[in-house]
Amino acid sequence: MNDQKHDDRELREKLTPLQYDVTQREGTEAPFANEYWDEHREGIYVDVVTGQPLFSSKDKYDSGTGWPSFTRPLREEAVKTREDRKLFSSRTEVRSAGSDSHLGHVFSDGPKPTGQRYCMNSAALRFVPREELAAEGYDEYAALFEDDE
Repeated sequence: MNDQKHDDRELREKLTPLQYDVTQREGTEAPFANEYWDEHREGIYVDVVTGQPLFSSKDKYDSGTGWPSFTRPLREEAVKTREDRKLFSSRTEVRSAGSDSHLGHVFSDGPKPTGQRYCMNSAALRFVPREELAAEGYDEYAALFEDDE
């Protein structure tokens, strides 16, 4: 996984205005009115900029916040964190390690086993359903869902 800086013009062409605002300007989409907050299918969530695998539906849960929430990333090295003091308090921002795109924030009020709540913006993610993993080049992640058959 290498850090990639993407050309701004290319990103503006590739991403929707909302995806660009969230990933490149650290924006936030509306709760309960985003693509994946209520997604229940099995699959993985990848970085909308690079396609790097970030989260699994196995670690997704309903946090009641209106954003997709996960207990952990697929691999710790897929994301990086930094302190965010933009609002009224200090929070921990989550960024994609591959694209350095803003994904959301992580909080320590999540369920077991990690106690973490990775509260992500749907606009920063693309969902790849379980049945499309191999066709999209993510066949190594199919094994995550084999015990569900």
